[in-house]
Amino acid sequence: MREIPGRRRRFLFRRDSGKSGLVRVALTCATAWQWPVLPGIGLEAAGRRDGVRCACPDPECTVPGAHPFDPGLLAATTDERMVRWWWTNRPNAPIVLATGARGGAGRAPCAVSLPAVAGARALAALDTMDVRLGPVIATPERLSILVAPYSMEQLGELLYARDFVPGSLRFHGEGGYLALPPSTTGAGQVRWERAPLPGSAAPWVPDVEAVVDAVVDALTRTGVSAPEL
Repeated sequence: MREIPGRRRRFLFRRDSGKSGLVRVALTCATAWQWPVLPGIGLEAAGRRDGVRCACPDPECTVPGAHPFDPGLLAATTDERMVRWWWTNRPNAPIVLATGARGGAGRAPCAVSLPAVAGARALAALDTMDVRLGPVIATPERLSILVAPYSMEQLGELLYARDFVPGSLRFHGEGGYLALPPSTTGAGQVRWERAPLPGSAAPWVPDVEAVVDAVVDALTRTGVSAPEL
């Protein structure tokens, strides 16, 4: 049985928009769900013509605003006091999840991401195949499907067994990171395409095997074999 997407699922965190909303969501992720988080670098003004850019020193940053900088990724935590201090001092900072990191008694989810257009096709195919999904994160450019933690060895064996793996797929495993809603990054507003269901426990996520196989099959059938960005 899969989770059925519906209007009700999109209401989670709706009242948590704006400056105060980011700290509330960060605290929920860290304390209720035990997902290690930390603030992203964020964006800064780049002049009247250029709009905004990543606040880090790299002028060619490929993930503007959406990555850790100071503190670094290893500082990700589930500690309430630290999380509250970070977002009290930086209320607009993106919420960055340390994928696959250990927090509390468990580990944070990992993710499989793909271009938004291909992702919409893949989600439709996954629903048709009755594959149960957990939360799915969206930006204007990409969709990221949260999955259970996996090792690099596990992922390597999984991909090696496939005859074809689309180049548009990206994997966020241990040592990786992902911006969480309702952050704003250089890629635009981060939102839930499939929101976590209300509750105090960490959202359920599928195993990576189920998602990768289904997504690769869906992308193969829809003819999406190369990056769309």
